[in-house]
Amino acid sequence: MALELRQQLKLSQQLIMTPQLQQAIKLLQLSRLELLETIHQELETNPLLEESQEELPTEQDAELETLTTEEAPFQEVQLSEKMREDFDWEGYLEEYNTSTPVLVETDPNQEWPSFDSRLTEATTLEDHLVWQIRLSDFTDEERQIGTCILGNLNGDGYLDATIEEIVEMCGADPCKVEQVLGRIQNLDPAGVAARDLRECLLVQAKNLEVEDQLVVKIIEDHLHYLETKNYAALVRALKRSPEDVKAAVDIILGLDPRPGSAFNKENVEYISPDIYVFKVDEEWVILLNEDGMPKLKVSSYYKEALGEGDSLPSETRDYIQTKLRSAAWLIKSIHQRQRTLYKVSQSIVRLQGDFFEKGVAHLKPMVLRDIAEDVGMHESTISRVTANKYMHTPHGIFELKYFFNSSINSVRGEAVASESVKERIRQLVREEDSSKPYSDQEIVDILEKENISIARRTVAKYREMLGILPSNRRRKSSWGT
Repeated sequence: MALELRQQLKLSQQLIMTPQLQQAIKLLQLSRLELLETIHQELETNPLLEESQEELPTEQDAELETLTTEEAPFQEVQLSEKMREDFDWEGYLEEYNTSTPVLVETDPNQEWPSFDSRLTEATTLEDHLVWQIRLSDFTDEERQIGTCILGNLNGDGYLDATIEEIVEMCGADPCKVEQVLGRIQNLDPAGVAARDLRECLLVQAKNLEVEDQLVVKIIEDHLHYLETKNYAALVRALKRSPEDVKAAVDIILGLDPRPGSAFNKENVEYISPDIYVFKVDEEWVILLNEDGMPKLKVSSYYKEALGEGDSLPSETRDYIQTKLRSAAWLIKSIHQRQRTLYKVSQSIVRLQGDFFEKGVAHLKPMVLRDIAEDVGMHESTISRVTANKYMHTPHGIFELKYFFNSSINSVRGEAVASESVKERIRQLVREEDSSKPYSDQEIVDILEKENISIARRTVAKYREMLGILPSNRRRKSSWGT
């Protein structure tokens, strides 16, 4: 069998991702802050791209220009100064003869931290403990051991390393490490550097110097009864009166199980919504947030330079034309992004009208395909547009992805949004009797009466997602025997 080469003509069609198309797709999924950063980078790198600052002249500007052009007679102002004979020079020197602050000129384009971030500087748990160690009579060796201990504390203030690991890090004696650890645990906040919850509560209880040792006994031997709120079993195990046990439990509940959490406060991140939705005259109005968004334009100077004919070198002309196409495509892509975002937001408001009118409980199940079919776009485009975008509604600020949720069948065959079911579960737990909280099966029965068909394991999953404890942890037990 002979092998030979043949030429074959084949016609095919395929989509090629040009750099311009890649840039347009990238702009779709950028958040508002990321878009602003991208625009500022393009302004720095592309000389043909400028920020439009054209403003219409006001009446005051016109009057000011008229006054400056007209010749008005200038009259010199004569200042006369007469000193009073009873002037208090001593008071003047005491009040005003002080050094004045020196104003240093800075670069106006230099970026500085925000004003609220410069008001105060948060103190970390490690800084707070180091400050106390320096003020105490710790030796150099004890301070070195203390540094190793502080470096292994987690956000709640617990020690994440064993004594053997601390000994290996510092090369110190195990007894010395235990001694330093005990001293650190008695610093402020008490119970810090504890190895478990029992040790943390014991340190705090001993610092309170409670005369009755019932508190210590409950922490050492019967802490599991407190976790399940089984107070009746606790009374039987201790063989004490319910009043005494209740007084001891109240002291334990007043202790801090996470002593380091007070120093672990995260900075609040403020969300700037991309879309605002308001109701004006029984009609929903959608506004895109363009606050601080630069108005871009192509530099007229370089456009005029291209029209000068062959006076420019070929390399310069090619460079200007390349940057011109890049600037024009960026402006077009930004406008396309804003139009697409507006159309998608308009579709969400139209399909989720009950949510905007009545709240989260009336949220309908919706997927990306519903919006894609409504606006005539592909699902991938809808996914990119709704990524990292937030909408301000009368019921709060929500991410656009929030409006897309799965459906749950009802008893009558209708579909209910999963977020609406979560909101209903949260409401049921909020209104329940604390002495007889609803179990997962009881919540299932209540939802079934409300035309919502849901499995018990689904209720348990939603409850965990909402951060709601099981019924045995939510029960407020009585102090019976």
